[in-house]
Amino acid sequence: MIRVSADPFDPGAELSVFETRAGAAGAVVSFLGKVRESAADKTVSGLYLEHYPGVTERSIAEIEEQARKRWAIDDALIIHRVGELRPGEPIVMVCVAAAHRREAFEAADFLMDYLKTEAMFWKKEIREDGEAWIEPRDADYKDAARWKEKGRKG
Repeated sequence: MIRVSADPFDPGAELSVFETRAGAAGAVVSFLGKVRESAADKTVSGLYLEHYPGVTERSIAEIEEQARKRWAIDDALIIHRVGELRPGEPIVMVCVAAAHRREAFEAADFLMDYLKTEAMFWKKEIREDGEAWIEPRDADYKDAARWKEKGRKG
């Protein structure tokens, strides 16, 4: 399931529903990303995200399908917020269910690396010194490159 929305979400409730839906899976891994209060030693008062409706969801669905081909996962949930967000608010949640923990951990990590570097989102930080569009960091690209170099791990 993929959801891109301006609406806030309750991570605990989403995880509970996902765990129920995952049924007999032996492992459920979840990641929750929140808007940071500072970046580059500057106070962040907000974050604004834009996307291409329909296109963004399709691109995320394609990477989810790649994850399903690489790892034996039973289910996945990807929620990503758009619009205006404040520090501390959830921005992204990825949950993966699989028979075994390694499959779930790696698939969730793979999905987050994609969301950080390739997904069609544009982010603007609202900081004490003004507004600035931000790009993924070099470390984000390095993390994502692992999957291209190694293919399926394990």
